[in-house]
Amino acid sequence: MSIFLPILALLLAGGIAAYHRLSLPVWAGLSAVLLLVSWALGGNGIAVAVCALLLAAVAVPLLLPDFRRKRITAPLLEFYTKILPPLSSTERQMLESGTVGFEGELFSGRPAWDKLLSQPAATLTAEEQAFLDGPCEELCRMMNDWEATHVRADLSPEVWAFCKTHKFFGMIIPKEFGGLGFSALAHHKVIQKLASVSSLLSSTVGVPNSLGPGELLMHYGTQEQKDHYLPRLADGREIPCFGLTGPFAGSDATSIPDTGVVCTGQWNGAEVVGIRLNFEKRYITLAPVATIIGLAFRLYDPDKLLGEKADLGISLALIPRETPGMEIGRRHFPLNVPFHNGPIRGKDVFVPLSALIGGEEYAGKGWAMLVECLSIGRSITLPSTASGSSKLFTVATGAYARIRKQFGLSVGRFEGVEEVLARMAGNAYAVSALSEATAAAVTRGENPAVPSTIAKYHCTEMGREVVRDAMDIHGGKGIILGPRNYLGRAWQGTPIGITVEGANIMTRSLMIFGQGAIRCHPWVLKEMQAAMIPERKTRLREFDRVLFAHIGFAVSNAVRALWMGLTASRFGRAPGDAYTRRFYRKLNRYSAALALCADTSMLTLGGKLKFKEKLSGRLGDVLSQLYIASAMLKRYEDNGRPTSDQPLLAWAFHDAVHKMELALSGALRNFPVRPIGWLLWMLVFPLGRRAQAPSDRLGRRAAALLMTPGDARDRLAHGTFVTPCDNNPAGRINSYLPKVVLAEPVERKFLKALKGSDMETAPYDAQLAAGVERGWISAVEKTQLEELRAMTLDAITVDDFDHAELEAAGARQIVRLADAAEAA
Repeated sequence: MSIFLPILALLLAGGIAAYHRLSLPVWAGLSAVLLLVSWALGGNGIAVAVCALLLAAVAVPLLLPDFRRKRITAPLLEFYTKILPPLSSTERQMLESGTVGFEGELFSGRPAWDKLLSQPAATLTAEEQAFLDGPCEELCRMMNDWEATHVRADLSPEVWAFCKTHKFFGMIIPKEFGGLGFSALAHHKVIQKLASVSSLLSSTVGVPNSLGPGELLMHYGTQEQKDHYLPRLADGREIPCFGLTGPFAGSDATSIPDTGVVCTGQWNGAEVVGIRLNFEKRYITLAPVATIIGLAFRLYDPDKLLGEKADLGISLALIPRETPGMEIGRRHFPLNVPFHNGPIRGKDVFVPLSALIGGEEYAGKGWAMLVECLSIGRSITLPSTASGSSKLFTVATGAYARIRKQFGLSVGRFEGVEEVLARMAGNAYAVSALSEATAAAVTRGENPAVPSTIAKYHCTEMGREVVRDAMDIHGGKGIILGPRNYLGRAWQGTPIGITVEGANIMTRSLMIFGQGAIRCHPWVLKEMQAAMIPERKTRLREFDRVLFAHIGFAVSNAVRALWMGLTASRFGRAPGDAYTRRFYRKLNRYSAALALCADTSMLTLGGKLKFKEKLSGRLGDVLSQLYIASAMLKRYEDNGRPTSDQPLLAWAFHDAVHKMELALSGALRNFPVRPIGWLLWMLVFPLGRRAQAPSDRLGRRAAALLMTPGDARDRLAHGTFVTPCDNNPAGRINSYLPKVVLAEPVERKFLKALKGSDMETAPYDAQLAAGVERGWISAVEKTQLEELRAMTLDAITVDDFDHAELEAAGARQIVRLADAAEAA
């Protein structure tokens, strides 16, 4: 045993130093002290001497900076520059775009939770809240989604006018230019509320406030462009669209075939230097009604009129609709959610250089402009839309499941339905927290490139799951379209959010981890930047600093992952209250595991990692679930740690942790270098996978919250349009829940008395009258049951139509003309 004491001393010193991330000198000193202690405790003298020599052989070269740089760092730098994958300018701009917020902590292996919890709770100004309670509420009352989607295939003229008058299209435009100057949080809240009544409405309002001419002008426009366009965009005199997606390149701006050639031409009767454009775009939202078109294209200058380069790169321009050569095509028809969407084309369209967004100075800088603005727009529109619909559908489905009865029992009491309700509740809670977290980040002045991608992917995916589950519970009520159906159009339109702003498959497999691994990692991007410093001495010194910091970081994460895996994250400092402290500890463990797996993947695979999309997707899932869980804990803290929210938080949290373990398991079992995968498995899962999906008991509590009036349920629905009115059947059903719950004991008493009586087969009105007459119920209770019957009927009734009402008017006219031509 005395032989092993010094070995254990070295291992203990290394473990303590790595776990707590102590410096090299502290590690060396601690190791020396523990070796002396082991000798004093009877350790074998020869073993102590051997361990001391080993310690000196490792520590001394590392503690001598000049020796370390020349003998260790310099060869590693040479090797690193050889294996460093070449980055195109577009890839570099993508990686360096945006800012890094708390998501960077999740890659650290030891998140500084105080950075998250010290962020002030996101709040609206009095003006923003008044807008939500006033014009936004009124607009929701005006909106008739069935009429808009089935009859008009458009918003009504009154809704269009109201949106323009109240500057819904100018929410993000500063007040100095006539806009509302709202924060990103207010923008999120408005879109969320509108989406809860109509995705057609939220899409129409969301696009001008998202990636497009307005946002690009605010960031890059010349003063003249801002002064002219922003006031007109704010009050709706101009309706914008942005043409990026094309038939042959999709949304990949780096591959677009659309061109602009710098040349001279006629403009307003004078010959000027300008751009001759040829382009073809499709899937362009608002194109059919747009008056000003933003366009992405590749700019060429063959005659060197602007400088020495012939290929200037991707550029952006603003083109009025009436410009000669511009053609706005017919409408696309996006899955029965007919927001204005269509193709645009241009042949030999000539515009002056002043049409370039930002002017001549920004020629060729379009990709950087798009990358910078895209994350802001992606942070709001689609996550907010998913949040609004998910939250309203969840609470409405909870009420419906309580009202709707089968076999004399509310369908929500059946365990199969209860399981689905719990999943809806957890997903709605997660979507709400995630969408608000990204909007709050933008409000704080961040440009959350990685979180926006996480939010876009996971909000739309969880939103799809919520709508699917709601359809399953509603059954026939959900599939019969009509004014009473609040799910059908959402179900039909779900793939739209999955597809736009980058298809979700590519978002998950390429973007989340592909960008996050480098952008959020504390050392990788710094190493890449250090390796490209021109001056050799400075390059070597800086690379040495970040390299050994990275090595210490990697060793620390390996130790932390192993220790927390062995102890099931039961120990260690963590914030939160007695209920949530264990959640923070679990996230500490998976943060260390992610950092370890990410480092190992980048080291062993190098540039090949970006082609390992399954591995990238799984590691991206871990990062995403860490961020989602963090957002949920922040929501819980900001709401004052409400006890009644705990079942929702716990269900969503355990679901997130279970998904993390599944993703890590998939990544390690399929790791391209098998021995490395086995080693990682032993470090990450030393006792095997332990996380379980949410329990049935927890699911029962979460489902019960949806079917019972209470503050947790109200918080979940907060920010959606729940006002009960003619055009809001979901709001009506939701409003019935308190009265239904109060009437249930009366109904049970009445049905018990009715059973076996001579009135059992009589009409319901006669049964109620007999109940009062025979003393089964009081007159007040009779009124209560009549009201319950009316509410139930409203909840379960579906629409029906004459055949002619279902024929498309345009198609019917075509058939009539064809019949007339044939008869002639």
